[in-house]
Amino acid sequence: MMRVLVVEDHSNLSAQLSAALTQARFAVDRAADGEEALFLGQTEAYDAIVLDLGLPQLDGLSVLRQWRRENLIVPVLILTARDSWTEKVTGLNAGADDYLAKPFAMDELLARLHALIRRAAGRARSDIIVGALALDAAAGTVSWHGAPVRLTGLEFRTLTYLAQHAGRLISKTELTEHLYAQDFDRDSNTVEVVIGRIRRKLDAEFIETVRGQGYKISHG
Repeated sequence: MMRVLVVEDHSNLSAQLSAALTQARFAVDRAADGEEALFLGQTEAYDAIVLDLGLPQLDGLSVLRQWRRENLIVPVLILTARDSWTEKVTGLNAGADDYLAKPFAMDELLARLHALIRRAAGRARSDIIVGALALDAAAGTVSWHGAPVRLTGLEFRTLTYLAQHAGRLISKTELTEHLYAQDFDRDSNTVEVVIGRIRRKLDAEFIETVRGQGYKISHG
């Protein structure tokens, strides 16, 4: 739902994954080798990572083990063409949260990613209810007092992240890092504009601005 890193050296599959995830309202970064993936995982904020095991420069298992040694706790879904229990078990023991063997159905990958992100946020379901807001992150739907609300992709990602962390103050920097892909021109002032648009569609008081610190949605 928010920001995902796709680590895949096959350009066609990488492009297909990126397109499907973007369509599902994720912000997507891509890496084509293990060294780039290691660096991005260490320096960027992601809600989930899709990691191929067969990578040039540095293999996926080595990347994953290094992330976990550095206490990077982001959910990781590994992709592998190796249809053996040994490889799957090795990946899970290295710190992966789930796996898919190639070839796979894109809908299954999306469903597994949604489930991983929900579990990481401490939720068992894809719908989020905060006061008058009902949001289904998997279906991409929003209602306010029971009436459907149309949001742009950026508005939806912003509201989803705030609703997922209802009751917690979210800094503008944290929100910006989770909304945009790495190669996007990240202007934190854009967040203020997006928050303003969401308030006009819901309620001006629903998203609280804590001056100089960030934004917060109360539990309702």
